[in-house]
Amino acid sequence: MSVSGFSAPWWFLLLLVVAALVAGYVLAMRSRRRRTMRFTNLELLERVAPRSQGRVRHVPAALLVVSLLLLTVALAGPTAEEKVPRNRATVMLVVDVSLSMEATDVQPSRLRAAQDAARSFAQDLTPGVNLGLISFAGTATVLVAPTTERDGVVNAIENLRLAQSTATGEGIFAAIQSIESFSAVVGGAEGPPPAHIVLMTDGKQTVPQDEYAPRGAFTAAGVAKQKNIPVTTISFGTSYGSVDIEGKRVPVEVDDTSMREIARLSGGDFYKAATAEELKKVYDDLGEQIGYETKEVDASRPWLALGTIALLGAAVGSLLIGQRLP
Repeated sequence: MSVSGFSAPWWFLLLLVVAALVAGYVLAMRSRRRRTMRFTNLELLERVAPRSQGRVRHVPAALLVVSLLLLTVALAGPTAEEKVPRNRATVMLVVDVSLSMEATDVQPSRLRAAQDAARSFAQDLTPGVNLGLISFAGTATVLVAPTTERDGVVNAIENLRLAQSTATGEGIFAAIQSIESFSAVVGGAEGPPPAHIVLMTDGKQTVPQDEYAPRGAFTAAGVAKQKNIPVTTISFGTSYGSVDIEGKRVPVEVDDTSMREIARLSGGDFYKAATAEELKKVYDDLGEQIGYETKEVDASRPWLALGTIALLGAAVGSLLIGQRLP
C-alpha cells in the first residue's frame, strides 16, 4: 500500500465531506442524549426503552468512516514504483576473443567462463530486449545483429574462437554502427529505442596501441557518449594470468584502468570479475538493470479492497447491532 504519490490528489477534498459526516454524527448523538434526559419519568423510560448497547453501537459508524477514508485514498490514485520488463531496447554484447582469453587463471579458462556467463545473460534477458553479439580480436565481427530471438545469440556464443591482437576500439565502433543500423529500421514515431553496449575484455588494447587514436577505445567511448549509448565494461581475469604464445609464457594481466576509463568516458558502469562466479553475478546484475525499468504504476487496488471490506463490515455490524442498515 503506497502513499508515495497520487495521480488525482484533488479527490482528497472529499475528506472535508467525511469530516462533516463525523461532526454530524457526534451532534446527532448529543442531541439524542439531550432529548432522552428531558423525559420526566426516567423509571418508566428504563422499562420501555431498549437496553443501551454502550460503545459497541458506534462500531458500524466507525467502520463506515474508515471505509470512506480508504475509498477516498483509492480515488486519489496512489502510485508506486515498480520494475517492469522493457519492451523496446537494444543491447550489444561485445566479447574479447584475443589469445589472452585462453588463460586458465579463471577455471576452466577465461573464454569458457565468459561463454557460460554470457549464455546465461542472453537466456535470462527479458524477451522485449533486442540483443546482438560482437566478437573482437585484431578486428571486430558482428556475429548476430540485434534480435529478440535468443537461440542465434546462444549458438554464436558457444562457437566463439580465439584470434590474435586486441582491437577494443573496433569492437565498440562495430557495436555503435550495429545499433544505429538497427535503430534506423525500428525507430518509428517513438524514435530509436534506448541502447546499451556491454563490453567484456581481459586485456589492454593492442591495435592501435594509442587508445586515443581515431580507432582507439577511448575515442570510441567518446563517440558512444555523443550518441547516448553508454558502454558498461567488465574487466575479466586476474593479475597473474598467462598464456603460451609460440612457445613462450606471456603474462596477460587485466587492464582495469582502461576499462574504468572507457566506462567513464561513455557514461557507463565499470565492473571487475576475477572468477567465473563473479562474472556470472555481474551479468545477472546487468540483466536486472538493462532488462527492466522503473515506472510509476497504479497502486489503488489494496485501498479499494480494504475500503470495500470496511464498508461491508459496517453494513453487517449495523444489521447485527441495530437491526438495520446505516
